[in-house]
Amino acid sequence: MSIVSEIMKHNKEFVEQKKYEQYLTDKFPEKKVAILTCMDTRLVELLPKALNLRNGDAKFIKNAGAILTQPFGSAMRSILIAIHEMGAKEVLVIGHHGCGMTQLDSGSLVEKFKANGISDVVLSTLENSGIRMDRFLRGFDKPEDGVKHSIEMIRKHPLIPTYIPVHGFLIHPETGHLELICDGYKELKDA
Repeated sequence: MSIVSEIMKHNKEFVEQKKYEQYLTDKFPEKKVAILTCMDTRLVELLPKALNLRNGDAKFIKNAGAILTQPFGSAMRSILIAIHEMGAKEVLVIGHHGCGMTQLDSGSLVEKFKANGISDVVLSTLENSGIRMDRFLRGFDKPEDGVKHSIEMIRKHPLIPTYIPVHGFLIHPETGHLELICDGYKELKDA
C-alpha cells in the first residue's frame, strides 16, 4: 500500500469516528505566541509537549534550521501575519542540538542535486541569475548561531513592532530540555 493510500484510509476513519473533535480550536493562537522552529521530525510532537502547548496555543513556522534567510521571505511573512493578523504578542525562535543545518556543506548538497538529475545547465542558470548556492544553502557552525541570526533579523525588521519580545532557545531533541539563549524581555528593557 502506498503512503497516499494509507493516509486516505486513515483519514476516512479519522473523520468518520470524529477523532478531530479533540483538536477543535480557532485560527488565533490562544497563548499569543509565534514560534519559528526547525522542521526536524524529532520535534513534531516533542516540542509542543516540552513547551506545554496544545493544539491552538501557538502559530508554528517551520523550516530547515529555524533560519530566516531573507527579511522578506515566506517564514518572515508568516511571523508578520502571526503578529499583525493573528494577535501574537511574542516570538520564540527555537533551534536544536544535532541540527542538520550545522556545518551544512553546500558543495556536497549541490553534488546530491546533480546525482538526483539536476543538470549543470540548471545550476549554472541559477548562479548566473544571482542565486549563489553557497549562500542559499548556508547553515551555521553552532545551532545557537542560527537562533541568534534569526532573532536579530526579526528584531531589526522594519515591520516588527518594537514592543514585541523575541526569545531564543535550544531544545535537546531527545529529552526536550530547553536552554534559554536570549531573553526577549531583558532585551526590550535594555533597548
